[in-house]
Amino acid sequence: MGNQDMNRYRVTPPGYLTVRFGEPEYTDWMDESMSWKENCYIGDWSFLWERWFKGPDVEKLFSDFSTTSFKKFDIGQAKHCVHTNVDGKVIHEGILAKMGEQEYLLFGRGCYWMNYNLEKGNYNVISEPDDWFNLQVSGPKAIALLEKASGANLRDTKYMHMIKIEIAGRSFYAIRQGMAGEPGYELVGPHEWKEEIIQELLKYKDAFGVRRLGGRTVFINHLEACFPTIITDYIPAMFSSDLSDYLETFKASMPASMTTLNLYGSFEGNDISDYYRSPVELGWTKVVKFDHDFLGREALEQEIANPKRIVRTLVWNVEDVVDVYASMFKKGDHYDFIEFPRYQRGGMYVDKVLKNGKLVGTTSSYGYSYYFREMLCLAVLDIDQAEIGNEVTIVWGAPGHPQKEIRATVAPAPYKPDGSKGDLHKVL
Repeated sequence: MGNQDMNRYRVTPPGYLTVRFGEPEYTDWMDESMSWKENCYIGDWSFLWERWFKGPDVEKLFSDFSTTSFKKFDIGQAKHCVHTNVDGKVIHEGILAKMGEQEYLLFGRGCYWMNYNLEKGNYNVISEPDDWFNLQVSGPKAIALLEKASGANLRDTKYMHMIKIEIAGRSFYAIRQGMAGEPGYELVGPHEWKEEIIQELLKYKDAFGVRRLGGRTVFINHLEACFPTIITDYIPAMFSSDLSDYLETFKASMPASMTTLNLYGSFEGNDISDYYRSPVELGWTKVVKFDHDFLGREALEQEIANPKRIVRTLVWNVEDVVDVYASMFKKGDHYDFIEFPRYQRGGMYVDKVLKNGKLVGTTSSYGYSYYFREMLCLAVLDIDQAEIGNEVTIVWGAPGHPQKEIRATVAPAPYKPDGSKGDLHKVL
């Protein structure tokens, strides 16, 4: 994509992480980044959107516009809900929870997409927004902390199922999840209770090593645990002419800082669609079910039958990373700065990945893992170059700037072994 065209997308909203995640640091980013490995954290995701969808046709509506299966969807269960365009590229995704026989609550930007299709279609469904807090409590001691604060037994809850608990005299839902790749729950309920719940949990700070998760380190767990994120790892596939009406509706519904596209890095696409990703490329194949018709089904059937690219972690060569920093202490041109622990202002960093000089993929979500003491990134790679241990090269530096070839090793994604789905009776 030419530099003139790219300027349309290179707009950085000020205070991005501070607005969304509170303080940049509560203790410090190194201490906070260890919390989900050693103790537990409280992360505030209350900026996420929630919307109720209720009525006889609610499952028909979601079946038509998501990869999610409704053949078995129990009340009290939640599923990863992915929405794609006709080409099978991700528009939005989020968590869909079944709250009643004909009642679903959707968390995430997909609220706008589903409401748009509801208004355009002929469905007997009522849609209404809600304003709930969403607090992630994750880490090896998260279950013990929540049991202490609530007095409830949380050990028997299945993964991606919910129960009601009471903390500080407030009754709300706890959804078992694992966005940090560790045992945890998302606490969701009326927004006005949020601070009460946080302060009640912090009463046990010393006993359970509780940390609040600040903006500087908040996405490191997504990187280590391979949870691709909109704008950070893919651009929503809604910029084609057939979706222009939805794009205008979406932009009108969102704050300006949430509608900018921030593209950086050495990769220069020919079109915005070069930054789209499919569920297959993002590692979400297991949530694509062909037991129903949905927008994008045909394209995804073909891709799953013959996948071209897959997500992996790349581990950056230490000497090459140090050389980038060393250039800052020399007169003359230097390499683009690698921010610690990751880029702070929001956006998709997309660098070229080469093998013997040939483009074999692109990166996203770079960041420094204090736990592993390594610079990591996610990358979507050609299948034939995705073998674990393969050596590739990342081109670091924006076009027109001095560029550094950084050696990297292909590693599994997630990089940190997933500990979120095990038997909760075996955790602390």
